[in-house]
Amino acid sequence: MVLVFCEQREGSLRKVAFEALLVGYKIAETRQTQLSAVILGNGVQPLGQEVVRFGVSSVLVVDNPALEHYTPEGYADILTQLVKQYQPETVVFSASANGKDLAATLAAHLETALLPDCTAVEFDQNGTLIATRPIYAGKALATVRAPDARPLVISIRPRAVGPAEEKPGNGTVVAAQLTPSELRTRVADVVKTVLKTVELTEADIVISGGRGMKGPENYALLEELAAVLNAAVGASRAAVDAGWRDHQFQVGQTGKTVAPSLYIACGISGAIQHLVGMINSKCIVAINKDPEANIFKVADYGIVGDLFQVVPLLIEEFKKVKQS
Repeated sequence: MVLVFCEQREGSLRKVAFEALLVGYKIAETRQTQLSAVILGNGVQPLGQEVVRFGVSSVLVVDNPALEHYTPEGYADILTQLVKQYQPETVVFSASANGKDLAATLAAHLETALLPDCTAVEFDQNGTLIATRPIYAGKALATVRAPDARPLVISIRPRAVGPAEEKPGNGTVVAAQLTPSELRTRVADVVKTVLKTVELTEADIVISGGRGMKGPENYALLEELAAVLNAAVGASRAAVDAGWRDHQFQVGQTGKTVAPSLYIACGISGAIQHLVGMINSKCIVAINKDPEANIFKVADYGIVGDLFQVVPLLIEEFKKVKQS
C-alpha cells in the first residue's frame, strides 16, 4: 500500500493534497499496489468523498476534536498508529510547512528513512524509486536512490508536479476511530490575516518586490498588477528586513519556496538567498534598472528599466488582454 497524507485547512483540502496524490498514484501504479489516503482533522468526514474520486482504494478519515488544529505530536501520533496498523510501504506528504514538519516527525517515530522536499520521482528498470531534490540551498540537484526502508517517507515540493486528475473507481471511506495520546502542547488561538490575493505557495503567478520598491507604500503597484492577474505578491528578504512587508510574504531561503508558472521579480537584485526560493518557477521575468543585476542570469525574460514605469504599462496591457 502507498499512503498519501491529504492536507486540509479549515475543512477544505489544500491544492498540495492533490499534488501528493499524483505522486502517490505514480508510485502505486509502478509498484502494482493499492493507493490509500488519510485525512486528519475535526469535521473533515465529508472530505473523504472528495478524495475517493481520485482513484484511491480507500480514504482513512480520523475526525476528532483533538485534531482541530495542527500539532506535530498529535498528528504524528495518529499517523504512527495508522502506519503500524496498515503497514504501507511508502507514505507521501506535500513539503508544505506542516508537511515538512509532520513527515520528519513521523519518520523519527518510525525510525525509518525520509526523502524530503523532492521535485521529481522516477523509477529505474528494477522498480527502485529515484528522487530528485535540491541541495546546497538550491545550488545543485541531487538524484537519490531510495534506501531499502519500509515504510519510506517522502515529501514533494509544492507545485513541483501537477495535481491529480479524477479517476473512476470503487474507493471507500473508512472512519478510523483513533485518539492521540496525551498532548503536551495546545493551540490557544489562531491569528488570521486577511489576504487580498491568493496564498503565496499555491499561486500560479507570483509578483515579488525587492529593495527597488523604495518603500512599503509602493507595493500597492504590485498589488494592482496582482489583482489583474489573480496573482500573489511576495517580497525579498531585503524588503522584509526593512519592514516593508511581513515575513509571511518573504520568498527565499529563510522564507517560502514557490514554483509558479510565472514569477515576476520587480526591483530584486537576485541574491542567492532569494533565488533559492523561486528558481524552480516555470517562467521568470525580471524587471530591474541595473543591466548587471544577478537576477537576469536566471530570468527567461528581462526588462531593463524603471519598474515604476514598466509595471504600470504591464497593468494597462494585461487589462486590455482581459477585456478582449
